[in-house]
Amino acid sequence: MKKISLIAILAAAAMFLSGCMFPESERAENQIPYEEQVIQVQNAVNQYRGAQGGILPIKTRDMDVDQYIKYPIDFAKIVPAHMAEIPPNAFETGGIFQYVLMDVEKNPTVKLVDLRIAEEIRSINIRKSANGGRAPIAEILADNVYKLNYKAMGFKEERFVVSPYSGRNLPLVVNGQGEIFVDYSIDLYSAIQEYDGTLEAGQDIRFLLYEDNPVVPAYSLPYTVDENNEPVFKTE
Repeated sequence: MKKISLIAILAAAAMFLSGCMFPESERAENQIPYEEQVIQVQNAVNQYRGAQGGILPIKTRDMDVDQYIKYPIDFAKIVPAHMAEIPPNAFETGGIFQYVLMDVEKNPTVKLVDLRIAEEIRSINIRKSANGGRAPIAEILADNVYKLNYKAMGFKEERFVVSPYSGRNLPLVVNGQGEIFVDYSIDLYSAIQEYDGTLEAGQDIRFLLYEDNPVVPAYSLPYTVDENNEPVFKTE
């Protein structure tokens, strides 16, 4: 009996140590956009806003920043005054999501940014910097939108990001300024098929992705629809 107990204790200790050594960002609870956590943060934001006369608990960013990451929530302003703790899936506690606000003027709404996408883009930008800041192109996709030439950049294969909406692999594109973006065309095509409303040419249709989903399509270019009601890059 003593031998069995000792084995059990050692096994438990091993499990504990392996859990402690597991990277925070890879823990399951840190990778899921739990609806209840988003609701808790939304309630805390609403309480703070009411107590501060309409002021929002956000960090300051340059106005020309991507609209989906422009208003990150400052948890120091709402924890612990309006909520007990920062959600475990938030970047500040080792999670993979940045909590942000959308529609700050009319209806401040809590949304999430999947930072794994930002990390993949960062890795490509590092390689681009090593190539003298150049982003070689393999194909023209639209006006000022190009497919990257990964082999010319030194990559063995094409890079992708995992869609926070469908789980599919999404390609990356680059514009004439060398900025890297996610191509959400595949997800948008599916979203259009399920949309009951009417879409107009020139309208930015990215709302289809996050209207009923907590994650926003950060690091993307605007999209609209063509004459066949299919997603295309929205060009000037």
